[in-house]
Amino acid sequence: MIHLSMNQEEIHPQAVYTTNEAQAFLKISESTIKRLLKKGIIRANKIGGQYRILGKELLRLVSPDLEKESVAAYLKLKKKVVSKINTW
Repeated sequence: MIHLSMNQEEIHPQAVYTTNEAQAFLKISESTIKRLLKKGIIRANKIGGQYRILGKELLRLVSPDLEKESVAAYLKLKKKVVSKINTW
């Protein structure tokens, strides 16, 4: 298990984390992180046989309400843009 130093207690959205770091942040077991990756609940890229996870993925996982608000705002804006384009 990886212990985080004091300067790594915050998840940075644009930072790239290993599965061990993500596991430590989320306080979950190795089997749980593997299952989340396999099911696509956590989106990640495989580099050199190892997964790399963006911080924003970890934040999305612990704050799904924030993602719902973002999606709603995006869809509202998209609707406005589409209606504007259709009037041209």
